[in-house]
Amino acid sequence: MASVLGTAQADATVPAAPSPQYTLRRKRRRERVRNLAFLSPWLIGFSVFFVYPLVSTVYFSFMKYDGFKPPVWNGVDNWKYVFSDYPFFWPALWNTLWLVVVMVTLRVAFGLGIGLLITKIKSGAGFFRTAFYLPYLAPPVAATMAFAFLLNPGTGPANNILHKIGLPQPGWFNDPAWSKPALTVLALWGIGDLMVIFMASLLDVPKEQYEAAELDGTGPWQRFRYVTLPNISPILMFAVVTGVIQTMQYYTQPLVAGKVASGVIGGSGQQFEPGYPDKSTLTLPQLVYNLGFQRFDTGSACVIALVLFALAMVFTALLMRRRSGFLSAED
Repeated sequence: MASVLGTAQADATVPAAPSPQYTLRRKRRRERVRNLAFLSPWLIGFSVFFVYPLVSTVYFSFMKYDGFKPPVWNGVDNWKYVFSDYPFFWPALWNTLWLVVVMVTLRVAFGLGIGLLITKIKSGAGFFRTAFYLPYLAPPVAATMAFAFLLNPGTGPANNILHKIGLPQPGWFNDPAWSKPALTVLALWGIGDLMVIFMASLLDVPKEQYEAAELDGTGPWQRFRYVTLPNISPILMFAVVTGVIQTMQYYTQPLVAGKVASGVIGGSGQQFEPGYPDKSTLTLPQLVYNLGFQRFDTGSACVIALVLFALAMVFTALLMRRRSGFLSAED
């Protein structure tokens, strides 16, 4: 009888086994904690360097703030000022969009063309790779100043050569009609980064597909259209998207070109309104710097920064949508 009672008491002290649902919930909770621990560096960086600046930019766009006094709420006055009363916004927006459409398109096409040519060269490919890549390593300020002197309409060697062969001599950085094409020529000169990326993707295309296409009697254009492009389409999209984002941040080259062409190349004490000649080299990033750090109008500078962010998002979304449609058509 005593042994029976002892067994009953021992059974009463043993805890009940957890249910399978509880065990599964604990396992999932541990997995979530582990995943968050691995993601924490990215989450912290994303929050500190993207979410916080974006929220702050939106906040200050509705404030009157000069960086010294406490911000004061002024509603949509900054937005009205930028879109209605600020005379530099619309020319800068037009110039930025022009550079995005024209410069990015030509850079991608030129970089892909150079990459195709070098991959077809049997001998001397290393020399041409080096020759086309070296200009990319030139510092932006030094390269822009050199181009401004080379394209000087009065004394530059470019116009002297054009004059000798009987062609018209453009004003380049001193002519509003030619300043953006001159910046595009400068961007094409430093095409080495895209050339290397496209060469790597072109060399990775399976040769068996080219051989099968040749057996089917396809020509060079058909092989490029139906073999090369589908294989390099992710790299092509990467080049276009990164090119759009970089051009949205285009600041140094047009500012330096305008300064050199106008003769204002002195020290920091000189005042200079960006956009020479006639606002043709003015870009939105220049306005952000001019308003925020020279005129101390942080609210208006934040408005233009948000416009830049929205444009970059719209361009990226459209490009990704077009790429999805292209891949669906190929399938």
